[in-house]
Parts: sequence; structure tokens; C-alpha cells
Amino acid sequence: MTSFSFARAGLLALAVGLLAARPALAQNQVANYHYGQPGTAGYEHFSFWTHNGRRSDAAYAAGKNREDAQLRYLGPSRLAGQPGFRVRFLDGRTLHLVPSGTTLRVTAPGTPPKVFTWEYEGPVNGVGTTCSVCVADSAAALRLLQKHYLR
Repeated sequence: MTSFSFARAGLLALAVGLLAARPALAQNQVANYHYGQPGTAGYEHFSFWTHNGRRSDAAYAAGKNREDAQLRYLGPSRLAGQPGFRVRFLDGRTLHLVPSGTTLRVTAPGTPPKVFTWEYEGPVNGVGTTCSVCVADSAAALRLLQKHYLR
């Protein structure tokens, strides 16, 4: 084999590797929900992730600086007859989350529910970067929760 053939074979292998890696990136998805105004003390945010078509991580962030907390998925549940799911913080606090239309009703024991809405993460007026793994809209976010978190 000539050096030209080795170079050509190497380029072909690189191209195939890049094409094979591309679909793996597209298989991660996240649905984001928020309550309150970003950048304020009252802001709260949930992220629900899937990887390779399966539920993977759930995360929570709150406050002006978006302080993060990992959540443990506890499985599907019902609250007031409505299908939902439960999550637990590392400190043991538990939340019930119930998708309702295009919103997410979040209830902690002994507190009134908060209504979270789908959160767009991407360019605004042409400024910012596109979130390639974020679901496209509130309907897609609801479908992700129904398929991966309510079962």
C-alpha cells in the first residue's frame, strides 16, 4: 500500500468515526421548566434528561446564582388522582410533580403547589447559542415527561 492509500484510508476511517459519533449526541434530550424570573432570588428551575431514549438525570437549580441540586427519581405517583412522579433531594425532601397541560405542578408536603412552565433555552433576538439537546417546545417537553417519567 502506498502512503497515499494509507492517508486515504485514514481519512475514510476518520469520516466514518465522526458520522458514527454524531447520532450519539442527538440522543440526549432535556426538558426544562421554571418558576419565577431568572436572575432573581425566587427563581427555580428543573431539568429532566434522557439519554439514548431512557430517563437519566433530574436536576434542580434555584436563586439568583442558580445553585444546583441533584434529584433522585422515585417513580410514578398520583396526586389528587392525577398521574405524576416523585423526586427526592439529597437532604431527604420529597416533591410531587404533576404535568398538567403544558405546565408542571410541583408540590412539597405541607405547601401549596407551584406551577412551573416550560423554559426556552436558546437565542433571543438572534443573541445567544442554540441548545441542541433541549426539546423544541412545551408540547415536546410534556411528551418527554409522559414517556420517560410517568412510567
